[in-house]
Amino acid sequence: MGDVTYRSRTGRAVIVATVLGSGVAFLDGTVVNVALPHMARSLDAGFSTMQWVLDSYLLMLGAFVLVGGAVGDVLGRRRVFLVGLIGFGLASAVCGAAPTGALLVAARAVQGLAGAMLVPGSLALIAATFTASDRDRAIGTWSGLAGLASALGPFLGGWLVDSVSWRWVFYLNLPLIAIAVAVTVAGVPESRDAGTRGWRSLDLPGALLAALSLGLLVVPLIERQLAPGLRIAAFVASALAAIAFVRVELTRRNPMVPLSLVRGRVFVIANAVTFVVYGALGGALFLVTVQLQTGLGYSALEAGAAMVPLTVALLLFSSRVGALVPRLGARPLLTAGPVIAGAGLVLLALATPGASYLSGVLPGILVFSAGMCLVVAPITSTALGALDPIHAGLASGVNNAVARVASLLAVAVLPAIAGADAGARLPQHGYEVTMVVAGALAAVGGVVAFGGLPRTVGRHAPDNVAA
Repeated sequence: MGDVTYRSRTGRAVIVATVLGSGVAFLDGTVVNVALPHMARSLDAGFSTMQWVLDSYLLMLGAFVLVGGAVGDVLGRRRVFLVGLIGFGLASAVCGAAPTGALLVAARAVQGLAGAMLVPGSLALIAATFTASDRDRAIGTWSGLAGLASALGPFLGGWLVDSVSWRWVFYLNLPLIAIAVAVTVAGVPESRDAGTRGWRSLDLPGALLAALSLGLLVVPLIERQLAPGLRIAAFVASALAAIAFVRVELTRRNPMVPLSLVRGRVFVIANAVTFVVYGALGGALFLVTVQLQTGLGYSALEAGAAMVPLTVALLLFSSRVGALVPRLGARPLLTAGPVIAGAGLVLLALATPGASYLSGVLPGILVFSAGMCLVVAPITSTALGALDPIHAGLASGVNNAVARVASLLAVAVLPAIAGADAGARLPQHGYEVTMVVAGALAAVGGVVAFGGLPRTVGRHAPDNVAA
């Protein structure tokens, strides 16, 4: 437990460093989407390259985010945070200068690996540094400012793409990271977990097998021109890597994902809802952003601005909805939220060439935003409350990884349903059908929550503790 107060010089340094460090990772999540069509045209790349620009980042982040936090416990949280900052900065510079799609994708993978150190590392530094009385306030500040970075991302990214170049969505990270490095070196104290067993406590084999299994699964889904034999071989190899991952997790003393978690019904249901809802979110918003620019002729700034109501709604209302969980329980919110979000995605199928923003785009975004506001806070609190408080970090990490993996798979699968061609284009009918499919997928989350969660989950502690 730390002994630093919120208003102290050290406390301010930790807040600035962690907000900037994790902020660049969150910022890239919203900035890069609006730049994808411009990247494809500039690099003479196809639709699959746009998918890989997102999925290479999500693959490494999803596979290593749990290990990233544990590495800091062993080697020192400040040291690993600095490595993540420098790695993210170097990868951002390579992304911005990349002359080919292949190099851009590779650098994005390095960004994802560095992000796996930054995101959990930020919270770990806060938890280890601040006094118990100031820790919640520090986390609230971190959450709010990181959310602001996500909200500004579409505007900022669109403006940079239209006014300068898509490459500046990556160069933008460099001054922010430079400040974060300077503040971390000058004012952030080092900490580590004295009870760890060194490198032996890190489940690197599990992380590598998870990345291998997911990567082999995604390759044939994105690279649809592969010969049938190669596609089948990739799927088989992915399944074998998944089996090896399960075996490793069952036999290791300190597994990355203890498989005993599956015995907790509430935890499993919460993550199942997370998987389908965030999968629909990640895949659908990728397609909508592309559709707005290639189908409706929006500029990057206009496409970014079109999605701002979602981030603004989440910033304004998520915490208020979270306050309803103790009174209403999580089940009614997690039943209604995914269904409403799914209806919003179906409405976004109206974003067809010639449609106005007010009639074809905004209604879907507003309905989708309303549904997601009902989901975000309750799903997090349910996942965290499903395990004993001493496992809160693990519960949060697993839930975060599930959301990333869901987006990874959706970005690979949904464009295939849409019939995306080798160029950076979406068939109109395919886009409409896919948005309906994404809406139905999101709504499944509501059905799962209604059928799987106890009525009082979130209201009484006994319902939240896994057996």
